[in-house]
Amino acid sequence: MGNTMRLEIKNLCVEVEGKRVLNGISLVINPGEVHALMGPNGSGKSTLSCVLAGHPKYKVVKGDILVDGESILELSPDERAKKGLFLSFQNPLEIAGVSIVKLLFTIAKAKNSLLSFVQFKRELDTNLKKVGIDSTAAERDVNVGFSGGEKKRVEVLQLLTLKPSLVILDEVDSGLDVDTMQVLAKAIDALRNPDFSALVITHYQRLLNYIKPDVVHVLSNEKIVASGSAKLAQDVEAKGYQWLVA
Repeated sequence: MGNTMRLEIKNLCVEVEGKRVLNGISLVINPGEVHALMGPNGSGKSTLSCVLAGHPKYKVVKGDILVDGESILELSPDERAKKGLFLSFQNPLEIAGVSIVKLLFTIAKAKNSLLSFVQFKRELDTNLKKVGIDSTAAERDVNVGFSGGEKKRVEVLQLLTLKPSLVILDEVDSGLDVDTMQVLAKAIDALRNPDFSALVITHYQRLLNYIKPDVVHVLSNEKIVASGSAKLAQDVEAKGYQWLVA
């Protein structure tokens, strides 16, 4: 694993083209913790993931994002990634002309310049089995012609290869059948240790049966309206969100 990472979001307010899209978000994710973020459509969940990753479309107008006590607001997306922050996309992009193997070896080599292709391939074969991707599929261009489920498998494969300190999973379960969701959730959950932390964004309690959160937050109307134990996710599943935002 990479270095441990403590993420602190302090009273974060964000705008896009002058419109407020996040309004006073505060939370702390300590090393070893897994937090879940739930909420209705349009509440700002994916927006928060993009802001954490450094998407230039979003303007932070108040507050801060701290990693181990230091602000990352001025860091570019690649600089944040080098610190150990990983974002799994809700809708992964296709990259024509670049094979999955080539992409993964390039990013793995960037982390460990001494890594040989033989070593990389040995670990890749293990990870391919974990996410249910055939070895021949790894020779294909990244996400080109892939189904939604296959794209999510490739996202998790990147995660297993990079071994980041803090993972943001933006609805990794959306559009997946139950079997695929279980395979990917178990692969992610197997990474858990004191050096690994995650923010799991999801609509559904079912994912949290496999990636059990230490803390659950509910985001509504651009702010966190409730935080609690894993039981909060069960209550949301049973009662919806209205009782929290009324």
